[in-house]
Amino acid sequence: MQKLEVIKILKEDLKFSNTSIDKLKTFEIYLLKANKKHNFISKSTENDIWSRHILDSAQLVKYINFKHGSLLDLGSGAGFPGLILALYLEKYNFHVKLAEKSPVKRSFLEDMSMKMDIKVSILGNIYNEDISADIIVCRAFKKLEEIMKISREILERPHKMIILKGKDAQAEINSLPIDKNCSYKLVSSITNSKSKIVLVDAKK
Repeated sequence: MQKLEVIKILKEDLKFSNTSIDKLKTFEIYLLKANKKHNFISKSTENDIWSRHILDSAQLVKYINFKHGSLLDLGSGAGFPGLILALYLEKYNFHVKLAEKSPVKRSFLEDMSMKMDIKVSILGNIYNEDISADIIVCRAFKKLEEIMKISREILERPHKMIILKGKDAQAEINSLPIDKNCSYKLVSSITNSKSKIVLVDAKK
């Protein structure tokens, strides 16, 4: 999927503003520059940033209840999906937290949030931070079982989770212990027919 095609989807289907698109173009420039030194994303995906990384992250807005007011990205890395979602959620007055244990990646996130003029809170190790949130998102973070463990052990209130996973998403769900406090739904990613988005409703 080419850049112009992705931008059309972002604007027409997902309702990203022209200002947001301009900020994403700035983000692309700085990410490619930083990637030469830090390898934030795979070199093989550098020519496909808009589809593989930006649109893959942006599509999650379709599953966010905008009445909720806080979102946490576990293992935000170079900003996927959290920074992309923060850019969109500004108009809904969301409090977005980006959790990333790597100091180098945190520094990049801080720099990009300033350059893109996005208000976010950047956290370190999730076990040492306040990670309370209405919605949790993550991409390429951990196995689903570990994510659910974090959900159960750290978050004390009901919340939603939106998790980008690969083709083995259903198998990961099937291997989870039965939890009456959680319900799961799988939907297909728009960037890869084999990839899935796991929607979790955690009642605790």
